[in-house]
This record gives sequence, C-alpha cells and structure tokens, in this order.
Amino acid sequence: MLILLGLSGCHSSRQTVTDESTNSSFKVYKLRGKVVSTNAATGEVTLNHEAIRGFMEAMTMPYKLKDPSILSELHPEDVLTADLLVSQGADADVFLDHIVVVGEGKPDYKPTVLYHVPAPGDKVPDFTLRNQDGRSIHLDQFRGKELLITFIYTRCPLPNFCPLVTHNFAVIEQQLALDPALLRKTQLLSISFDPEHDTPERLRAYGAQYIGSDQKNAFAHWDFAVPQKPVLNEMAKYFDVGLTAGANDSINHTLSTTLIGPDGRVVHFYPGNDWTPDQIVADVKESSHGT
Repeated sequence: MLILLGLSGCHSSRQTVTDESTNSSFKVYKLRGKVVSTNAATGEVTLNHEAIRGFMEAMTMPYKLKDPSILSELHPEDVLTADLLVSQGADADVFLDHIVVVGEGKPDYKPTVLYHVPAPGDKVPDFTLRNQDGRSIHLDQFRGKELLITFIYTRCPLPNFCPLVTHNFAVIEQQLALDPALLRKTQLLSISFDPEHDTPERLRAYGAQYIGSDQKNAFAHWDFAVPQKPVLNEMAKYFDVGLTAGANDSINHTLSTTLIGPDGRVVHFYPGNDWTPDQIVADVKESSHGT
C-alpha cells in the first residue's frame, strides 16, 4: 500500500482541522474509491467512490489534491482511501489529503513504502520497545492477555488527537479496573512515534497525568513505550500509521489502535479515533470470553 501525506498537524476522522498556511478551517470526512482518471493540468483525480458518511452519496466526480505533486503516483483502477477536506469558509473548497493506495491497478510499478492494514487473524510481529521505566519490553511477553495498543506522541499539540486517544485509554483503564478478572486478562500499551523526544522519563511524566499516579505499580497495567527508529518504521508500516515531518518540529501522522488477542493475532483494528471506550471495552469482553 502506498501512503501519501500532506496537511500539517495531527489528523483523525470527521474532525475540524485548520490549515495554518491558509488559516482555513476544514471538516474531514473518510473517503474510499477507485481512480477513474487523473488530470495533471488541473491537479485533479476523478474517483468512483463509495458513500461518504455524513456528507454525500456514492458517485463519480473529480477532486483536487491538497498536494498536486503526488498525482503522478495515482493510476486508473487504483483503489484508495483518503481524507476529504471540506472548507468551512465562504470559498467552500474541497480537497483530498492523506491518500493511501490500498489496491494497485497498475502491475508494473511498486509503491515506495508498503503499508499493512491489520485484519482479524493477522499474526503480529514481536516488536521490541523501551517503556517508561527504561525497561525493554516486547509484544510477545503479553501473550495470554488481550493487548490493546495505540500510537501517540507526547508533544502532540491538538487536544482532539493524541490527547483524546490517551484520555480514552484512561477511560478504558478505569472501566477494566471495575472487573478484576477482566483486568488480569488485559494490558494497555501506548506507543510513541517520537523516539528523539519521548524518553522514558518524559513518557512516565506524560502517562502519570492520565493514570493519576506515579507510584511504583502505577504502570503495571498500562505501559507507555517507544521503539528505536528502525523498529518504529516497521511498526508504522505494520499498523498502518503514516508519519512525516511537520512544521516546527511537529509530526504529521494518522491514528491507529489495535486489539491483539492472547494468541498474538489481531482481533480488531480501529483506524483514526472514530471509536469509543465503551465500544472497545465491549470488544475486549467479547474476545476474552473465548479465552
């Protein structure tokens, strides 16, 4: 899968974001469709797309790209997902951004980066990270438990993105704690994609804000960890996390949360932040009943 990223800042589904270069506010919708044609002169791609929830029915129409330079990477019959940015200003501009080619229509080219969209039953590699205590951990050590992982970075400036995901994990942690038997069968893991800044000390301070404690056993059920750069690149590809450098040392990224079963295989994958703590806790309970 080819991933092509554009708009600065953190990103998620059906949120309102601001493009600092134009000071314009956009609503963001999820789109999936097939490329019909491209037009280099206008910087547009014509898509035959599925219904866009909350915005429009299925149809075929042209769309401008937020970054027209990636137009050459798109080919007829490619199947893609993207963010549809709809301007909230008087101009009513509409753009495509964060384009991911999930199916290739042209067999004689290869994407520069292959991304994997986790699907139920997929075996998860045994990635190694360093947690908030400076201790090396790896995913296989949580075999036998329902492992819920998500991706964040502690400097994320937008409250509706990494901070919201971490807040929702805190709610999940509280709900699981109400059922001691379920708590013993689960583990939470927040993974930073910012190894240059998110040291163990920084991760511990960040995590303590949401856990509500920095005591010795405060992180027994919820780890905050960061991989080294080479491992991070592989994790990002496996868990479908798009990462690019943003303005002012920020990180452009997509959001990804995954529930991994006791056998080390994917149970559910939740792209973006269009999920609720209640939904995930229900999925955890359903999965745990089979163990």
